[in-house]
Amino acid sequence: MNIKVIFYDSKPYDELSFNRTNKSYGFDFTFLKTRLNKNTAALSKGFDVVCAFVNDEISSEAAEILADNGIKLIVLRSAGYNNVDLKSVFKRIHVLRVPAYSPYAVAEHAVALMLALNRKTHRAYYRVRDNNFNIDGLLGFDMNGKTAGVIGTGKIGRILIKILHGFGMKILAFDSYHDKEFSDKYDVEYVDLQTLYKSSDIISLHCPLTAETKHMINTKSIETMKPGVMIINTGRGSLVNSADLIEGLKSGRIGSAGLDVYEEEADYFFEDYSSATIEDDILARLMTFHNVLITSHQAFFTGEALNNIAETTLENIKAFAEDKPLVNEICYKCDLGFCAKEKYGRCF
Repeated sequence: MNIKVIFYDSKPYDELSFNRTNKSYGFDFTFLKTRLNKNTAALSKGFDVVCAFVNDEISSEAAEILADNGIKLIVLRSAGYNNVDLKSVFKRIHVLRVPAYSPYAVAEHAVALMLALNRKTHRAYYRVRDNNFNIDGLLGFDMNGKTAGVIGTGKIGRILIKILHGFGMKILAFDSYHDKEFSDKYDVEYVDLQTLYKSSDIISLHCPLTAETKHMINTKSIETMKPGVMIINTGRGSLVNSADLIEGLKSGRIGSAGLDVYEEEADYFFEDYSSATIEDDILARLMTFHNVLITSHQAFFTGEALNNIAETTLENIKAFAEDKPLVNEICYKCDLGFCAKEKYGRCF
């Protein structure tokens, strides 16, 4: 198909995985390192499809330019879509995403953060590198018998629960939908948020970012948590109020935090700032805590996930080009619960 696709915010691994997968499709690719925003949207002129990532900003201004350039399709090579002004593109540009590229990758990374923080692996590594074999200060705890609170029991949350159940942990969960068959099999107890906060030794966030979940981890919720609680966030940065998290760490109410996402990550994550100064005071402060482990939005980053992202994204483009049902389409009416996709195969 002679379809021209422009990739924004592309990295070498994007080019490798998409070019490899494209051998079965034959689309015409152009890769840009530039991020998509209202100032760069004009670069889409002459293309048929825009492919965007999590730090691209598809605001109402950017959407207007894309529409004027004749763009009819935006494919997100991500599951999240909170960076898209869905109302601005509705009935103008179709938006498709990759809903599940590798839930195993994200769940396993969440566990990696838990284990590293618990057993102080990141600190031990640097000690031994300096020929310091003293283990004082590296005391951890048995995961077995402890209580994990999992917020959001979609695909990622359920895989995480399976892993933690294997450790012999007690599992509390919060979700608007209760999967009884699953909860019975893995001894999961669905509870309200207050109970989860109060009772959990480890809290892991796997819910979408909405108006209701934004800053759900804040001063008020932190005050209700068990002293020394571990917070893990591999979901969306804005689920956590970072300033309040710092205060919780300083007071000792939060014992440790593992963050693969950060509220203002677009300014730093996926880029090399090793020769620069971090000007974000909150991020810089978080990086000073020995009990905070930050990774740069890499939870998804496995070979399997990259292959799945490329395959699903190109299938999304193919379905649109062939006027087939767009199973991965999302629009603002989808969020409101009365979209036409289920009946007609497309949101509009």
